[in-house]
Amino acid sequence: MIVFYSEEHRLQSGRSELNDGQLVPCYEKPARADIVRDRLDTIGFDPVQAPEPHGLAPLERVHDAGYLAFLQTAWTEWVEEHGDWDALPLNWVAPGMHRRVVPRSIDGRLGYYSFDAGTPITAGTWRAATSAADSALSGADRLRAGDRSAFALCRPPGHHAGKAFYGGYCFLNNAAIAAQSLRDGGAARVAVLDVDYHHGNGTQEILWERGDALFVSLHADPVEEFPYFSGHADETGAGAGEGANLNLPLPWGTDWAAYAETLDVAAGRIRAFAPDALVVSLGADTYGGDPISRFRLLSEDFLRMGAAIAGIGLPTLFVMEGGYAVDDLGVNVANVLTGFEDA
Repeated sequence: MIVFYSEEHRLQSGRSELNDGQLVPCYEKPARADIVRDRLDTIGFDPVQAPEPHGLAPLERVHDAGYLAFLQTAWTEWVEEHGDWDALPLNWVAPGMHRRVVPRSIDGRLGYYSFDAGTPITAGTWRAATSAADSALSGADRLRAGDRSAFALCRPPGHHAGKAFYGGYCFLNNAAIAAQSLRDGGAARVAVLDVDYHHGNGTQEILWERGDALFVSLHADPVEEFPYFSGHADETGAGAGEGANLNLPLPWGTDWAAYAETLDVAAGRIRAFAPDALVVSLGADTYGGDPISRFRLLSEDFLRMGAAIAGIGLPTLFVMEGGYAVDDLGVNVANVLTGFEDA
């Protein structure tokens, strides 16, 4: 399985995020990607390759042009206004307010385009985010070339980013960008399977009215867990996408037995959709030792997860999402890929 990875991920290195009422060191940090790469090297995966640059065009197929322009200039404007420290938003739209006009000030636009205070924009955010998207796009290129699988070791992650918003450590939706690239490259239908602990609200929003792309997500129930306002079972899509969105929320404390049963439901829905390719939003924060998650999967369960995904029987692109138990993250991610390869 070819692995795509860019050293430019290090350029996204926030100093702090707002969590539980405190500014704390960012959970989403460069060590996450480093330890996954090191583990893949240790167990003998194919040599890691740098992604090919793909430019703005594939990003514009998924994201709003105004939003992309904001991401490119936000840091410069922030520094001019406030100085050289992480850019975090001050306020957001509440019921009864509106988003009809994009504010002129950088503070207003941070609130306009974001949904949390845990996702700092830094000097290197744009370059890191586009390098992650290039990794996903390079993986999609390999599937089109006939490879059975590929892994995009994306950082920052992407599945919380919508057409015109960021949050949850995500700026560009790497999985949706790859899925669109596969469609543009000839796939009639594409499925996205999200196995991150948190609901992929951005991917759902992007694909909500699409009948050519199925979104299936296993995640912690939003009545208990971030992002809270997306991911309920009754969210099934709209318009052409009605029925092409399947949320499978699970309670805190979910172990492999319950997770495996639900993953089987997800696999059945994907097979019924009969896509030409599968994109997997691979979050390993379902692990029992994850510091900001509450499932109970063990490291060996990730081998079983990979085998179950292989059983769907589709060309598959894995795109890295969450996972914050850094010491164990490399083993857990590698186990998914190894389980897939060995199935």
